[in-house]
Amino acid sequence: MTEPEINKPHPKGLIRILDAFKFSMKGYKAAYRYEESFRIELGFGIILFPLGFWLGDNAIERVVYILPLIMVLVAELLNSGIEAAIDRISVEHHPLSGRAKDFGSAACFTAQMSVILIWGMMLVEKFM
Repeated sequence: MTEPEINKPHPKGLIRILDAFKFSMKGYKAAYRYEESFRIELGFGIILFPLGFWLGDNAIERVVYILPLIMVLVAELLNSGIEAAIDRISVEHHPLSGRAKDFGSAACFTAQMSVILIWGMMLVEKFM
């Protein structure tokens, strides 16, 4: 395997931004196509995002409702990346591979629990 060229020219400016956008869209498409968890969390997000805008009385409250939903998707994308990289190396069970996947799963779970905690606290305060 050869080392990547350090001084290899890279696109600059707007072309670099457009390339990054294209790769990001490719990542979203792959996550939607291959990751059921991402599809489920995106479905909840599609319902809860507008609800968060409606429930929030001001910009700060809206951010408090919506940011944890975004963080769930971020955690799931990172977890899926970890799993894909581990599976690319080997599908054979290895304790470190399992640990890496467990860490990713724990990150997703933590993000999901933050949604429940934050939304629960906000709704209790709003309606009680």
